[in-house]
Amino acid sequence: MNITLLGCGRWGSFIAWYLDKIGHNVTIWGLSDAPQFIEIRDTRKNNMLTFRESIKVTDNLEEAVSSADVMIISISAQAVRSFVPRVAALDIKGKKIVLCMKGIEVSTGKRLTEIVEEFVPEETPVAVWVGPGHPQDFSRGIPNCMVIDSRHAELKHELIREFSSELIRFYVGNDLIGTEIGAAAKNTIGIAAGMLDGLNLSSLKGALMSRGTREISRLIKAMGGNELSAYGLCHLGDYEATLFSKYSHNRRFGEMLVNGEKFDKLAEGVDTTKALVYLGQKYNVDLPICQTVYNVINGKTTAKNGLSDLFLRSIKTEF
Repeated sequence: MNITLLGCGRWGSFIAWYLDKIGHNVTIWGLSDAPQFIEIRDTRKNNMLTFRESIKVTDNLEEAVSSADVMIISISAQAVRSFVPRVAALDIKGKKIVLCMKGIEVSTGKRLTEIVEEFVPEETPVAVWVGPGHPQDFSRGIPNCMVIDSRHAELKHELIREFSSELIRFYVGNDLIGTEIGAAAKNTIGIAAGMLDGLNLSSLKGALMSRGTREISRLIKAMGGNELSAYGLCHLGDYEATLFSKYSHNRRFGEMLVNGEKFDKLAEGVDTTKALVYLGQKYNVDLPICQTVYNVINGKTTAKNGLSDLFLRSIKTEF
């Protein structure tokens, strides 16, 4: 397949490397003044990967889109609304779109596929690629399982056939609402895990995993999805990579926050937490972990007080 990666951050660049490795024709597009793009263009490397000459690198969006059968978008979730109209203004007839990022729009609470479908023609199918794993592990040959989901059954199966390898086994998602909400929400739980690490309360991660999954399953159900999706690869299955890994940006953000340190990389869970609190209010779902993370981030409580109230003081029935 002819595949263009729109975005060259750590996930976009890894996906380009991976799809080239398994035999596809790959183009990486990025902003001409973005440091990540400049590094890849000038050195064919970044801090994780070396890119073969078979991968084309360009800052010309029209050229990148025109050459693609499949466009994989991997950018900040909050930038989707401003970026997708640029793509939709080009000739995208017959092309497919795959979203490889996890988030919820803060201002509207919309899922990312909902935003994309506002701008692209109805006949342009959209899918999401989510699930556990870090580029640092994949690049060392450590395998994992991921999920591809879409409203378009034919697209899901085609992508899984084309993208599967010994490094990544793909499962077919069958609940787009649950897949997107679950994938985004695990970043908020990751921030909570980092806060526990920063407070030397890592033993409470078991409770966090149990209660966090249950909390998100309630929201998914209220939104019309399958609550069991929270227990799948999009959410609970991604906890190891998000709640424990040294590579997790969201876990590290939470840890540094409680230690009074500044985290200078993208932690999507910060904006996702705002969106989840909004959705909890909209659908009348109690989200105590999400609300606590929101309160800590915004200085409404300390991490110690907020997390103690969650796990150590309240008396309630488990189920």
